[in-house]
Amino acid sequence: MDQAAREGRPAVSVTPEQSEDKTPEEIRADIEQTREDLGDTVEALAAKTDVKAQAKDRIARVKETAQQKKDGFAARARDATPDSAGAGAERIVSTVKSRPVPFSALGAFAAGVLVGRLLSRR
Repeated sequence: MDQAAREGRPAVSVTPEQSEDKTPEEIRADIEQTREDLGDTVEALAAKTDVKAQAKDRIARVKETAQQKKDGFAARARDATPDSAGAGAERIVSTVKSRPVPFSALGAFAAGVLVGRLLSRR
């Protein structure tokens, strides 16, 4: 029984034709490539088992999605609001500031009507 069989590994036989086809440098290059592939595989498996990192990645993606949606809603709201509405509000404020007496009288009249209605319901 050979060493591989005692260790429970399958025996790998290399025929003389296979060993003569590759130079030692090519064999070393193959071994190095296999090691790199194995390292990449181990890194990928380690990343899949890192639950904390996966949770952080998921949270970051959700935050990014929420931010994009918020920006989209804000842009649509700005587009839907006509410029004339803002300009109209500014005009009203400037008119009230320039002529406060008529608007004060109107406010006092409205307050009187409201108080009268509240008192008449009792």
